[in-house]
Amino acid sequence: MSARLASAARFTFPSITDIMAISTLDAPAPTKDTFPINGTDYIEFYVGNAKQASHYYRAAFGFHLVAYRGPETGCRDRASYLLQQDKIRFVLTTAIRPDLSDDARRIADHVHRHGDGVRDIALWVDDARDAFAKAVERGAVAVQLPTVMSDDHGEIVIASFRIYGETVHSLVERRNYSGLFMPGYRTVTPYFAPPAAGLKYVDHCVGNVELGRMNHWVEFYSHVLGFRNLLTFDDKTISTEYSSLMSKVMANGNDRIKFPINEPASGKRKSQIDEYLDFYQGPGVQHMALATDDIIATVTTLRDRGVEFLSVPTTYYDELQGRIGKIDEPVGDLAKLGILIDRDPDGYLLQIFTKPVEDRPTIFFEIIQRKGAKSFGAGNFKALFEAIEREQGLRGNL
Repeated sequence: MSARLASAARFTFPSITDIMAISTLDAPAPTKDTFPINGTDYIEFYVGNAKQASHYYRAAFGFHLVAYRGPETGCRDRASYLLQQDKIRFVLTTAIRPDLSDDARRIADHVHRHGDGVRDIALWVDDARDAFAKAVERGAVAVQLPTVMSDDHGEIVIASFRIYGETVHSLVERRNYSGLFMPGYRTVTPYFAPPAAGLKYVDHCVGNVELGRMNHWVEFYSHVLGFRNLLTFDDKTISTEYSSLMSKVMANGNDRIKFPINEPASGKRKSQIDEYLDFYQGPGVQHMALATDDIIATVTTLRDRGVEFLSVPTTYYDELQGRIGKIDEPVGDLAKLGILIDRDPDGYLLQIFTKPVEDRPTIFFEIIQRKGAKSFGAGNFKALFEAIEREQGLRGNL
């Protein structure tokens, strides 16, 4: 191990005073949701090969292939695979004939520039026309005007607007639709259907933006959608010997939707946000946190299926219970799997982060279990970021 990486392996925990300070809710002027959001409807990825990507998420993460759209269903220019696990829906879309449509060309260009990446964080709303009109009136840039899609099961209304980079929010109205997902998709019952891994719902989605742009998007979510700044972490909170970043968490009124927004901060070397922006070639979704009710069982299953996770030094667990207090889970099992633990005034949480799930060091996943805690694991930031830096060092990007 190099001296630099050995140094990165040493860390100290923030004091309880520090944790309480950074976990305190901001007190901005009261905000109100511009329109009600029922939850995350789906997350759409643009990928180079949707068939192979769908196989990976099924075999490794336990998603089920439930619907398909492509040439066999009359869609000549692209293919989309709908994967589902409990309340989580991923749509994996690839361009087949970029020469046939502007949409297919845009998908191909997106993959060429960013690699596999998130294009759409779709939000489930009661009235897509009203929500879209209000968002645009408050400054959102339209991508797709409200469009009605119908089949024998009824109709769906969908509209979308831009957020950071080439990412969008679609607004999906389902109140007059009884089908599986949306018109144009055919139900699939594949022979290959591995057991689910215990993933339940999307806890939060994290976006990385350029230096100086975090507050712009904080204001966007506040003004356009009526979100509030739930938590703020500065470069003193999220820092190591080599790098640092700043983050603000935006949340809607019912806290079903939470979007942390990160930007890089100055440091001795390149931060993980800088690395992401370089390889993604712009801002975008860095990771998605997927919730489970039994993180030990879920992570054990994912590891057995080949999912790779970041690791922290075993010294992390030496004084764990003195720092965290009593927890229900066996510390030995958590240490064996590398699961991190943190506490806030409402309880505690358990979390672990995968390594990037593709060759570009961009997208990864967090597996999280909340035992009352409403925060994001501030007490783990230093250990986590030093683990990420060790991986950056191996890639030559630190």
